[in-house]
Amino acid sequence: MFESKQNIITNVYPAWKYLLLVVITVIGLTYAMPNLFGDDPAVQVSPAKSVEFTAETQSKVANTLQAAGLPVKSSVFEAGHFLIRFENTEDQLKAKSVLKDLLGRQAVVALNLAPATPHFLRNLGASPMYLGLDLRGGVHFLMDVDMETAVSKAYARYVDEIKGTLREEKVRYLTVDVEGEAKNKALAVKFKDLPTMQAGLAVLNASYSDRFKFKTVEETASPQVLLSLSPKTIAETQKYALQQNINTLRNRVNELGVAEPVIQQQGDRRIVVELPGVQDTARAKEILGATATLEFRLVEEKGDPYRAEKTGYAPNGSIIYHFRDGKPILLKRHTIVSGENVVNASSGIDSQQGSSMVNVTLDGAGGRKMLATTKENVGNRMAVVFIENRVETIEENGVKVKNRITNKDVINAAVIRGQFADRFQITGLDSPQEAQDLALLLRAGALAAPMEIVEERTVGPSLGQDNINQGFMSVIVGFVLVLILMAWRYKMFGMVANVALTLNLIIIIAVLSMLQATLTLPGIAGIVLTVGMAVDANVLIFERIREEMRTSPIQSAIHAGYEKAFVTIADANITTLLAAIVLFSFGTGPIKGFAITLSIGIITSMFTAILGTRAVINLMYGNKRIQKLSI
Repeated sequence: MFESKQNIITNVYPAWKYLLLVVITVIGLTYAMPNLFGDDPAVQVSPAKSVEFTAETQSKVANTLQAAGLPVKSSVFEAGHFLIRFENTEDQLKAKSVLKDLLGRQAVVALNLAPATPHFLRNLGASPMYLGLDLRGGVHFLMDVDMETAVSKAYARYVDEIKGTLREEKVRYLTVDVEGEAKNKALAVKFKDLPTMQAGLAVLNASYSDRFKFKTVEETASPQVLLSLSPKTIAETQKYALQQNINTLRNRVNELGVAEPVIQQQGDRRIVVELPGVQDTARAKEILGATATLEFRLVEEKGDPYRAEKTGYAPNGSIIYHFRDGKPILLKRHTIVSGENVVNASSGIDSQQGSSMVNVTLDGAGGRKMLATTKENVGNRMAVVFIENRVETIEENGVKVKNRITNKDVINAAVIRGQFADRFQITGLDSPQEAQDLALLLRAGALAAPMEIVEERTVGPSLGQDNINQGFMSVIVGFVLVLILMAWRYKMFGMVANVALTLNLIIIIAVLSMLQATLTLPGIAGIVLTVGMAVDANVLIFERIREEMRTSPIQSAIHAGYEKAFVTIADANITTLLAAIVLFSFGTGPIKGFAITLSIGIITSMFTAILGTRAVINLMYGNKRIQKLSI
């Protein structure tokens, strides 16, 4: 009876399963290997916008480094930029200084750690995992987007649009202004009488019913319609502001030349920015948090700016502004173009005056507006307004209060000598550094809303290395203890489980490398937890085999051990995987890192603990008459 049953259950895998296991093992080893070779200190040289590197540039760079006595390990010129590797950090730092002096503003020169992966692996697309801020060192910022200002700017943008709509429909209005504070804000459109107001309401309702809620006020001397942004429009405005700020920050980080930055949304109004390898927090804060932009307006030539400043009343259609020296000037309310229309900007020196300047290129819409304006206003003046927002903390009654301050200074007001469209120059800047920073901010784009740094953290390179060592040690210690315990408890089956556990770790690292994921300390914690979960599946299988051996032949016991333990293992892993998915969906940066490694580890451990170990066990014991198992 037993013999007949043993002949039926032979525990033999088809060839394709062994082939699948071999292929996955080879792929895992190949894509995990780059993590063994470490990094080379390197300098990354990228061209500034509107600059193109040529073979002549490559020769100049090589000759300059040779003249400075800096031995180069290797130099690669591809995708428009240089990646120059050095033997040590000292040569790397010297090379950065030398190349900055050589290329000046034509390039962005940044320190980098380039993977020392052999060429044959790089040709296969194999790269090591990125290391997060806590492992590599750098700066971390948590930035809060001022959503109230984003909504206020949305109201301000609609003022001119609503005026234009009413003019097109030939409905006369008195004023269109933003009124109220915070949540009680509204656009107040005033009319001279009730019939005109009713006509205006009909026009506004036809054009803006999907964006505003309307309310009429008829009891006043000038009847008015109050337009409040709908909740849906406010939500869309806030979402746009957050995404626009993320895009702008990415552009600014690219301009800084930081390798492997992390810029991601956190919650409904916050952004996390991590810059690995950056230690100069002052410079990073200055560029990332700056909300500087420009506006171009025509000068109001008819009014007297000094009288307007003294009385506090500007002529109709104009606003009082000031030059940086405090001198007043009247500008028209209508903005010709703003920083949002700028597609490129570069700093330079005005050859005629010897002062700093910025060369500006506008997009198509901005160019058309500028051409139309300059065509009609040759001989008149146009002013460039520099707008900067900043946050100051002041103390009121013993309580610290954050106060937002907006500075609007007129940089220059030059006479329009002829027509121009999308290319022109801005002069009157105080220093080359100011011109360079302004050009950078204009290239990167304007922030949709001001931001405030609510958390700032700096991780030193030495601390990052300590974290790597400790994290690596935690994985090794946990891994070795599990290997010893499994070998002692389950003998030959335990050794097979140890092989599967090793393969599991290799595949996890390979998958993370193939995805170019960023490994952080929480990610290491996820890997350590996965090691425990992977061995837990084998414990369930082996204990079930022991139990089945009391009543069944050995081949049947092996078969039943794997088959019957599968449901329990699947239940445990699926519930853990669901928890990891929830953590990834709702968690922040560190929690997402933990969830990613845990999810990958669960999937790979299911493969190695069930398919992997059974393939080896079948190879060793399948289709054989076994009297005793080493378990």
